[in-house]
Amino acid sequence: MSASRRSGATDELGPDEPGASGEPGGSDLLAALLDGMDAALCAFDAAGVVTHWNREAERILGWSAKDAVGRHGFAGWAVRTADAEEVQARLLSAMRAPGRQVHEFALLTKDGGRVLVRTQSAAVRGADGEPAGVYCAFSEVHAQIDLERSIALSEALFEDAEWGVVLVDADLRPAVVNAHASRAFGIGRASALGRPLGELLAQGVEELEAALTHVLAEGAPPAPAEVWVTLRSPAEGEQRRCWRNAFLPLASPLAEEPVPLGVGWLFTDVTEAKRGEQEAALLRFRTKQLHRAARAAAECEDPLEAATVHLDYALAGFADHALIDRLADAPRTPDAAGAVRLVRFAATPAGAPGPSVLTGAAGLPVRYEPGHPALSCVERTGCVRAEAGSVPPELAREWALRRQWPGDAVHALCAVLRSRGRTLGVVTFLRGAARTPFERSDASYAEDVALRIAAALDLAGATREP
Repeated sequence: MSASRRSGATDELGPDEPGASGEPGGSDLLAALLDGMDAALCAFDAAGVVTHWNREAERILGWSAKDAVGRHGFAGWAVRTADAEEVQARLLSAMRAPGRQVHEFALLTKDGGRVLVRTQSAAVRGADGEPAGVYCAFSEVHAQIDLERSIALSEALFEDAEWGVVLVDADLRPAVVNAHASRAFGIGRASALGRPLGELLAQGVEELEAALTHVLAEGAPPAPAEVWVTLRSPAEGEQRRCWRNAFLPLASPLAEEPVPLGVGWLFTDVTEAKRGEQEAALLRFRTKQLHRAARAAAECEDPLEAATVHLDYALAGFADHALIDRLADAPRTPDAAGAVRLVRFAATPAGAPGPSVLTGAAGLPVRYEPGHPALSCVERTGCVRAEAGSVPPELAREWALRRQWPGDAVHALCAVLRSRGRTLGVVTFLRGAARTPFERSDASYAEDVALRIAAALDLAGATREP
């Protein structure tokens, strides 16, 4: 490492010789500083003579400090003779201009090549405040453009990106959050900094922290990962969203060995697309189940057996238990009046899973209390949903048993059985606490199943009439 200076150019930095304490002299310290810079640097005195030339300048152009220091300008060696006057004037003009001056021009390498560089030059002033020379920092244009692009990309990601971008430190806490991510979290950008992810998300924190820890230890995963999270929103309550996440490990480029600085976390909300995929897959499965049930029921000689076949096929992936209740009296017409009495016709086993079994041979009505969902279903001639709500397990069990359902049922969906304009009964689907409540799409599927069961029951009644 070498750097030279002309007499007086760096006198204010200290004496040339080491002090009595053994500390390095000003010239030694200056040489170390200049040669340790990442940018190429040269300096000129007021007459335009090169006074300093660091190691990075030698790397870019091939000229050593010994070759450069003491030359008058770049003429005849670092620039073409035809361009030397213009280049010299542009560089030395920084002595008379305020601030830094930025220029681009071509320099010559020692082996005869040309390098387009971007320079930043500024005046060096002496103790009296008068210009004493110019320092010039330069780098290859393509390297400078790469740096500017990186900076511009970072600014764009943190201001205008349609993806959420979060820089997470090694302690798994957000260090930088862009505008999109702050909107997704429902919190200000400054408020999210330094907070644990568990304070920003109600659910999905474990999956995200495991992914971030893996990236810190092993590197980026080969593909984006989809994670379902639940957001805490003071205005709208908890919201369940699906994020598609990409992770990038961040390491310091200045260290001799990679030092983890954290993780760049990019995510986008794909909830609607994901739900659309799930709904499409669910619709395909249910359509296939209805088709399989129709084929199996067509092979049943007894229409009553066909009704239970439809119930068993509908149960797969849809509910935990199912019941069929028939009207104790004649089929009910729209203008019928009077109390509704239902007899249990078939039910799935309440314990171990298995096919539906026929019950109610004695014809005794089920002890449904007034306002029971099954009775309301018959009276309204439409679907009725009911659930135990957020109650302790003991109260939920009491809620189910009081309605003559299995004790583990917490969600119910009743669909009316109708055929030839008459109501024949009710089919009830029940779910346990591990499943989600019934939704509108579930009611449509239950109605499709109820139509097929009703047709089978109506056929059974018609074949048994005198």
